[in-house]
Amino acid sequence: MADAKILATIERSETEQLQISLSEYKGTSYLNMRIFFTNDDGATWIPTKKGVTFTADQLDILSEAIEEAKKEFMEV
Repeated sequence: MADAKILATIERSETEQLQISLSEYKGTSYLNMRIFFTNDDGATWIPTKKGVTFTADQLDILSEAIEEAKKEFMEV
C-alpha cells in the first residue's frame, strides 16, 4: 500500500485521533477513516483495527449521509 495522503485529523483525546486519508491499494483508490493511537506523546501515530474504508463509488452515499446529518443537527 502506498503512503496515505491525510485529508483531516480529528483529535479524540491526547493519545487518540481519527485520521481521514486517501490511499491506493492494488490500483484502486480508497477513502479511509481510522482511529490511530500514540504512546510516545504524538511522535508516532499507530493505526488500530477500528476504522472504515470507502471506494470512490461509495463517496456520493457517504456525502449524502453527511449532508442529512448536518440538516438534522441544525434542527436541534
